[in-house]
Amino acid sequence: MEPWDVLLVSHVIAALFVLAIGPLQIFRRRRDRIHRTIGYLWVSAMYYVCFSSFWIVSDGHFSWLHGLSAFTIVTVTLGLVSAIRRNIRSHLGNMVGSYIGIAVAFVFAVTVPGRAIPELLADDPSSVAYVCGLVVLSTVVIFVSLKRGGRVRVATRSTQAVEAAAARTGP
Repeated sequence: MEPWDVLLVSHVIAALFVLAIGPLQIFRRRRDRIHRTIGYLWVSAMYYVCFSSFWIVSDGHFSWLHGLSAFTIVTVTLGLVSAIRRNIRSHLGNMVGSYIGIAVAFVFAVTVPGRAIPELLADDPSSVAYVCGLVVLSTVVIFVSLKRGGRVRVATRSTQAVEAAAARTGP
């Protein structure tokens, strides 16, 4: 696989990941450890998608999508800073706006003829379905792992020692 292919594939996979976990973040009611953890993953993937786009050019020229990438870098950063400062209204606006921006870019990338994704859809739809399925599955695994992480207790030597001491002394 050529470096260009690795860049494009990793860009697309990161973008699909961002698209998959965006609604989970937006529509989930609780803002807790899971929201923060998935949020940091989402922000990291968004930065990767945006910055990697600057190396993906058609005929040596930037397009309006690169402008959208630059704008999204700013809005994601503002959203992250707003969350850290507990300005929830600004955080929500910037993150939802960033998600809408990547959704628009995705629709453009999938529907405009001559781009790589429509050609791949026409030439190898099973590979597209496979990659999309893996991204959705990985998103579900991450969410379930984080959800169960709060309830599953791993016994360490220190917790076992405390429990043994408590058992000897009684209630």
